[in-house]
Amino acid sequence: MPLGLLSRLTLAATAFACVANGSAWAGTTVEAIKARGELICGVSQGSAGLSLADGNGEWNGLDTDYCRALAAAVLSDAKKVRFVPLSSQQRFTALQSKEVDVLSRNTTVTASRDAGLGVTFTGIIFYDGQGFLVPKKLGVSSAKELNGAQVCVQPGSVNEQNLVDYFKANNLTFRPVVIENLVELEQAFYAGRCDVYLSDASTLSASRAARAPNPDDFVILPERITKSPLAPAVRQDDPNFAAIARWTLNALIAAEELGITRQNIDEKRNEKSAETRRLLGVETGLGKSFGLDDAWAYRAIKAVGNYAEIWNRNLGPETPLKLSRGHNRLWSDGGLLYSPPFQ
Repeated sequence: MPLGLLSRLTLAATAFACVANGSAWAGTTVEAIKARGELICGVSQGSAGLSLADGNGEWNGLDTDYCRALAAAVLSDAKKVRFVPLSSQQRFTALQSKEVDVLSRNTTVTASRDAGLGVTFTGIIFYDGQGFLVPKKLGVSSAKELNGAQVCVQPGSVNEQNLVDYFKANNLTFRPVVIENLVELEQAFYAGRCDVYLSDASTLSASRAARAPNPDDFVILPERITKSPLAPAVRQDDPNFAAIARWTLNALIAAEELGITRQNIDEKRNEKSAETRRLLGVETGLGKSFGLDDAWAYRAIKAVGNYAEIWNRNLGPETPLKLSRGHNRLWSDGGLLYSPPFQ
């Protein structure tokens, strides 16, 4: 056998053996996070319910709670997160250049992004769709009545291309008002510089609730012009960290499926359910696959709650957004969410 081939086979066998016993998965991203003592999370520049800083600089939302869960899993402390607000154009560059460890910024999964940007999406955190926000005084009830409208849209997002595609398909014309900064874009819309604001329905609901001078003066039209499955993303060069990020999200969904909450999680550790015991680290061994201890998922759930708790706290009926779960219900309740098994 040629020496070169023998060397390659030996290296491959060694790598496989390391993976098998868990030692190879001390991924470089995890090492960097532990060395600096914090997880760096890329978020939006301000989207209520998803990622928005309050007057004290405290970030809240579905996307930010996910990052807290990830910090709890890796660092054993949900508070050890630094949130970095990013525009649509900045977000992927920031992730690729390692300015952030994870991008949790209402980002739509698309084929070109998944295949061409060197990033890995770690599971759908929110099933959304793009729509149109308009002033009621405009007097329209359908997007098909928007011929000739001025439309506020951010550059570098799928929104911009979907806008072009929708108007072309319906033989409509429009005049784009392209503004990169989200806050400035929304200010322009509410000041009347454009007739329409195009974005994900969740973003529009958040904007109307938080920034409209009078929320009742604005309406989201019924059309959803595209599917917008939103997902966190990590770099493609570290499959171990991608697995941790993916299964942290799965843990939050599985917790809802299994009836585990922040309040009862310690009691649930005494249950006989094998999956509950594996998820919460009572039965040992699962953490080794990720290069973590067995209590990583327990800490994530304990820190932020299950998916339903996170949704209700940030987006649900007791919040200004009052969003129904829709497709974001569990599969057992007619939605699209479920977790693969913790085995």
